[in-house]
Amino acid sequence: MKKRVTGIGGIFFKSKDPKASREWYNKHLGIQCPDEYGGMFEWRKTSKPEETAYTIWSPFEEKTEYFEPSKKDFMFNYRVENLVELLKVLKEEGVEIVGEIQEFEYGKFGWILDPEGNKVELWEPIEGPFSEMYKGKSTSE
Repeated sequence: MKKRVTGIGGIFFKSKDPKASREWYNKHLGIQCPDEYGGMFEWRKTSKPEETAYTIWSPFEEKTEYFEPSKKDFMFNYRVENLVELLKVLKEEGVEIVGEIQEFEYGKFGWILDPEGNKVELWEPIEGPFSEMYKGKSTSE
């Protein structure tokens, strides 16, 4: 594979009070969180500066099961170019795959565990629908 990870897609962490966390980060650091999903940072691809891309920042409920089987309070989401091919290669390399690929109008998602048991989310974005969903909601505007 030529490219595996192409960037950071999101930073997710557990919070005792996600709403209060979103409000605090908005007030003190300017991270705008228009809904319960958190904030977004808009950026441009070096290879295609005409295209908009996003990195998501999101506090989750402390009791979320979304990070399982990891017991950590955080999860990173990495943008990838070809999720199906990457998961195939990672499996061949002995990396533990978690669950099945999920597809949405804004991209494909897959999960792996790193050597310390941290769940890592891999996202092959489809920029058009994702950009339309979040138009005008970016923190970096």
